Amino acid sequence: MSIVNIRSVEFVNNPAKFTDPYIFRVTFECIAPLKDDLEWRLIYVSQPDDQSRDQELDDCMVGPVPVGVNSFEFEGSPPEPKRIRDEDVLGVAAIILTASYRGQEFVRVGYYQNTEYDIPQWNESPPDGPIQFDRLVRSLAEKPRVTRFSIKWCVPSVLAYQNPY
Repeated sequence: MSIVNIRSVEFVNNPAKFTDPYIFRVTFECIAPLKDDLEWRLIYVSQPDDQSRDQELDDCMVGPVPVGVNSFEFEGSPPEPKRIRDEDVLGVAAIILTASYRGQEFVRVGYYQNTEYDIPQWNESPPDGPIQFDRLVRSLAEKPRVTRFSIKWCVPSVLAYQNPY
């Protein structure tokens, strides 16, 4: 059973220029008190078969987290163009939002991202030369893929296991 459940992730700027930050609002419910903060990370995946090319765009700690419905706004940097192979820039990539508690990832929310030029003709026949990142637009799919992981939410105190005899 998860102590924290994501209710929604709303992207404030979708679609947006490729070079714009990602801005979104996360709403989640906490059903029991947590002693530590939650860690949220945003990851850009340009090449699914090579994790070494993943870019962590930003991370943040959220806490203390009260019981009930909570919401926060997250702003993540855009990916660094020089770290993306030219053949992986246009088309489909992925954005992954992860949440962890005490170093244990408990949820991963993935979105497909489509990147194309803001000039339709360029998508059919890209201009010669380097990719013009200032002319790229990204759009995120509305329906995410959510993966949940079972974690140990409470780490029992060593004192609780001491034999009183």
